[in-house]
Amino acid sequence: MNCSIARALDVIGEWWTLLVVREAFRGVRRFDAFVERLGIAPNILSARLKKLVRHGVLEARKYADHPERFEYRLTAKGRQLFPVIIALLVWGDRWYAEEGVPAVLMHDACGHVAAPRLSCGHCGEILDPRETHAVPGPGARDPAPSLIA
Repeated sequence: MNCSIARALDVIGEWWTLLVVREAFRGVRRFDAFVERLGIAPNILSARLKKLVRHGVLEARKYADHPERFEYRLTAKGRQLFPVIIALLVWGDRWYAEEGVPAVLMHDACGHVAAPRLSCGHCGEILDPRETHAVPGPGARDPAPSLIA
């Protein structure tokens, strides 16, 4: 499909995948720790880790030979998923945290609660979907995209 969102979801859109990435951002690196933190079945985790490694979101680093064991670390490509994870966190906190948010994101540099926002890289204004539109890019096949592509 000629859509960047669809292509991205092909890699990270399966159930558990973004939760694996979330745990990697929290410093989880080893298979057993992912299983313990997520309560995920080992066969499902194995499949998700292999796919994330194959697509360059995580890298596998061997730390033991017998039995062969790996640590999984975010690559530069994987670290670029941070805004996606944070956007889902903010959205989930807004719409599904009736009893209060389960975690608060702190900004280490200033020591305050972070208030993430999506802003224009050119002018700095906060982006509003009612004030944006898509135009064909260099890889477009459809001359008039109807949604963000």
